[in-house]
Formats: sequence, structure tokens, C-alpha cells
Amino acid sequence: MNVLVWIRRDLRVTDHPALVRAAALGRVLPLYVADPADWAGPAAAARQWEFVAETLVGLRADLADLGAPLVVRVGRAEEVIARLSRSYRIDRVLCLHRPGHPVPAGVEEVGPDAPLPPPALTPVPGVEPGLIPAARALGLAPDPCPHRQPGGRAAALALAESFAGGRGAEYPAALLSPVGGDRAGSRLSPHLAHGALSAAEVRALLPGKLPPRAARAFLDTLRLPPGQAPLPEGGDSRHLAAFAGAQTGLPLVDACLRQFRATGWLNARGRGVLASVAVHLLGLSVQDAGHVLGRLATDHDPAILWPQMAGLAGASARIANPVKLGQDHDPQGRFTRRWLPELAAVPDSHLHAPWRWEGAGRLLGRRYPEPVVDPTHAARDARDRLGPVRRAWAAPHRTQDLVLVEGTAASRPRPASAQLAFDL
Repeated sequence: MNVLVWIRRDLRVTDHPALVRAAALGRVLPLYVADPADWAGPAAAARQWEFVAETLVGLRADLADLGAPLVVRVGRAEEVIARLSRSYRIDRVLCLHRPGHPVPAGVEEVGPDAPLPPPALTPVPGVEPGLIPAARALGLAPDPCPHRQPGGRAAALALAESFAGGRGAEYPAALLSPVGGDRAGSRLSPHLAHGALSAAEVRALLPGKLPPRAARAFLDTLRLPPGQAPLPEGGDSRHLAAFAGAQTGLPLVDACLRQFRATGWLNARGRGVLASVAVHLLGLSVQDAGHVLGRLATDHDPAILWPQMAGLAGASARIANPVKLGQDHDPQGRFTRRWLPELAAVPDSHLHAPWRWEGAGRLLGRRYPEPVVDPTHAARDARDRLGPVRRAWAAPHRTQDLVLVEGTAASRPRPASAQLAFDL
């Protein structure tokens, strides 16, 4: 029997039930399809594909070691699968179950199982592996991200080991700051989002290595995303270019955006602040704000982004106060000045509201933009729109900072929140 295994966001050989089942049935053709339509959306970016491409290189080598190298094709998945099925007499097509992502007729989904070792594979003979396409072949524009995390399972395992070996000891307290988390966060989210690691593997790694509280807090984040929620429409597009260009004139916001642009990663609290400012203070639509944040994120997954964005307009919405947050979490301006060197001369007391500084006339509108909104007035208007029972999001608050896309059941449900990305 010839079995095609369609690999989607499960770019690994370990803990892959579909590969295990296929190996037991007969000869195996592992397939990854790069569909240009999937990369044509406004939240797609070359940094995401380049991360995936690096991970595919490692996956191809791992599968070759097992006996059946990865086949890569460009096109619509249904058409590619149908063509290969005819050409190589494929009897069955398997893929891992992914909640919220239906599969075409004739594709069998395999549910999660206990963590499984990689199986030995017998290949379907005569299949040309194909090239892993460059970003431009998928229609993606150049997207400089000089400090992007490298893709690949080896990089994922190294991060997981360093997190379990000490970096995660202060988790999750160290992530309450929107400017923190570079060290204390695992930074595993891109690898988990694209499946180079499974949640089950991470669960097996952490117990006994991290302090119990830190391990429990981290493991609690490895849960399914909420279902797709309807997105509110409308919004003020006048400030979209300023937000996308990190030119809002609100220093903490612009610093977070510049870090996000340069690294492809920002901790969940920082992403939540950006989303709240974009929607509530700048008046952007949830869709426009989400597209900007999605393009910046190496770990972007629509199944996580959009339900979380929808929560911005719900009962749990919080209005971020970027001035107060900056004063609380970056009082000496180390983070802000790192990403906004043009503010080097602004004293600490006015760094997060430079328009109040007596030297503002020499800076604003010249080397750094004037604020596109008055944050105090914008927050008041947002509270009026949202209703009377809202609190400003300024002081640190206890939160679970997000979820993961993996085919295991959540231990308990959690409502959608204003958080945007992995608490990792």
C-alpha cells in the first residue's frame, strides 16, 4: 500500500502519529505543499516563510534518515495531492488532525496520541523531492528581519533545553512587562506554531527541571486556541501608516514595534499593548491592526491571531496606557532608547511623554514624530465607546498570555482575551 502523508503545521518526525500509522501500512510519501494562496494574505510575510523553509530543510534531512525524504511541491494542496495520487498510485492520504482546519475529501485525519518515536519509513519509489521555494516564488516581498530566530528542530530543541535548564525559572512573573521576556520567555512559539516541536514533547521535557510553579504556568499555556470569533468591522484608517511604520509618537509603542520588526518576536504582554493601542487609542479596525501584527510575527497563525483580536472588542477588553506602562516597566528607558536612539537626549522623567518636555520643539516633528493622538483623550473616547465598566490597562496584572495550536485537548476552557500571542 502506498500512503501519502500531508504535512502541514507539523514539521517534525518525532511525535507524529500520521507518519507512524503510514509506516505501518506500507510505503510512505511525505508531502509538504507550499500554496501561494496561503501566503497571499495581508498578514503573511517573508520572515514567516523563511522560518518555515529553514525548518523544512531540517525536516527533509530527518525524513531522509528514516528512509523517505520530504517531497515539496508548490500549488493548491488539493490539486497537488490529486496529481501525486494518480501518478504514484496512492491508496490512502493521511494528515494530523488540526482543529478548525477542515481537510479535502479523501484525506484522513489522525488524532494525537502519546508521544511517539519516529518510525522507519519505506519510500514510495521514483518521486522527485523538489526544491524548497524561495519567498519570492510565493509572491512575498523582501522583509528584512535581521534578528529573526532561525528555524529548524535543532534550534527548537536548543531553546527548549536552555529554558528548562534555567532561563524559565522566573516564568511567568518575568513576562508581565511588555518590555521583558527575551530571556525568561521560552521563545518556542515559532517552533510550536509550525510544529517543529509538539506540545506533548515540551510537556515531557519540563517537569523536574523547572521550579514547579514555573513549569505549571508554562504547561498551562499549551492549549488549543479558542474558536474563530466574528471580528468587528470599521475603524479609523488615518493612523494605520503611523502604526505600521512605528511612527506613532508614543515611545513605548514605537519601541515595541521596532523590536517586533527586527526580531519577529515580542512577548505576549507587548503584543497585547500594541493591539490595545491600535484599536482603542488609534481607532484602527481589528482587521487592520491584526494584519500589521501578523506580518511582524514569525510565529503567526491565523487560528490564534484572530480569535484573540476579536477579544479586544469583548467584555474583557482593556485600554492600554502606553505612558504609564512605559514609566512602570522601563523607567530608565533602557529598552525604549535601545530601539529609539533618537530619544537619547530626552530625560527619563519625560521619555514616555516627550511632548511634555521643555526641549520637545527641537525633537518632535524633526527627528521623532509628534504623537498622532493625545493618549489621555483617546483613552477617554475609547471608554465612552466601550461602556462605563472598563479599567485602564496600566499596572501589572495577573494574566495567562496565550495558547498554542496543538492537537491535544485543553485542560480547562479559557475565554478569549486581549492577548495576542504565545506566552512563551
